[in-house]
Amino acid sequence: MEDGRAAGFGLYLHWPFCQSKCPYCDFNSHVAAQIDQRRWLRAYEAEIARAAAETGPRLLNSVFFGGGTPSLMAPEVVAGVLEAVRAAWPMANDVEVTLEANPGSVEAGRFRAYRQAGVNRVSMGVQALNDADLRRLGRLHSVAEAEAAFAVARDCFDRVSFDLIYARQEQTPGDWAAELRRALSMAVDHLSLYQLTIEDGTAFGDRFARGGLKGLPDEDRAADMYEVTQDICGAAGMAAYEVSNHARPGAESRHNLIYWRSGDWVGIGPGAHGRLTLDGVRWATEAPRAPGAWLEQVEAGRGGELPRQALSLGDRASEFMVMGLRLSEGVDLVRFRALGGNVDAGRLAGLVDLGMVVAEPDRLTVTPAGRMVLNAVIRELMA
Repeated sequence: MEDGRAAGFGLYLHWPFCQSKCPYCDFNSHVAAQIDQRRWLRAYEAEIARAAAETGPRLLNSVFFGGGTPSLMAPEVVAGVLEAVRAAWPMANDVEVTLEANPGSVEAGRFRAYRQAGVNRVSMGVQALNDADLRRLGRLHSVAEAEAAFAVARDCFDRVSFDLIYARQEQTPGDWAAELRRALSMAVDHLSLYQLTIEDGTAFGDRFARGGLKGLPDEDRAADMYEVTQDICGAAGMAAYEVSNHARPGAESRHNLIYWRSGDWVGIGPGAHGRLTLDGVRWATEAPRAPGAWLEQVEAGRGGELPRQALSLGDRASEFMVMGLRLSEGVDLVRFRALGGNVDAGRLAGLVDLGMVVAEPDRLTVTPAGRMVLNAVIRELMA
């Protein structure tokens, strides 16, 4: 049975708290006046030990502190988590340990303490290099603060990434090109570049439904910005290795590659998802989203009762295809077939004729034109 071990093994740890809720965000994040961080550390330690007893001594390739805003975690909590991780699993010599940070919560002393704890990569939520747009996006930092925070991060860590959002209100392709060049001038080695999407249940979603979110670019202008992104990043030596992620060679996010290559990872924390292959069965895990509910369940010793679902071979093959098509390297068809996957020859030939995909005997990749309409390509292949 194909078990995906070659794709790696990681740990995702969710910190659910933020200073404020951004109007575009549909992540599982919460604002809390008081947080007992020692209590949260004990819960994380308990879940790490429980998960390790279940997986056995697998080689851990990556740890990712996501959120929320993990840079609000006390350094001693991060250190305690990583101490528990080292006791739980053997770690690869080149293990990647990423912590997400917001520029407003970056302090040089705190970052040095994270580095001493074992963090070796930081991903910063910059989102815009324009003060007016930062205010529109509900961000608490300024461009100057973002640049200062990046300088602190670059001084403390060898690997630093940051996020930007494009297709914002009133933004033109020229505006985005100038902003992207400014970002690339900051000696960054990884960029996550996301088109603004309006999600139901967010403040932006409610405002959009009322007709109050003006100046959003139409599909053609958003497509122009996507093409600008590919051209400028490619010329700077940071081609896309995934639909929304660009990196210098060797600086790709190893943790996210585990997701896209359908490896295994443990998900710990409120709302965290995981994928685990145990005795030939691949399980999808998902923790309760409410921080209090998750904490109480773990403290009651019922972490092993968190919801999980056994994935059928068909589910595994579909997930493998959908995730793999996001990557520039494409889908390994040997693994896909080992999962019982099959692509309709007629539909595939049609996509090849349209220039949407390149089909080789053992690999399927999406062309630049296909990436522009990736969801449609996936729907056609998986129909």
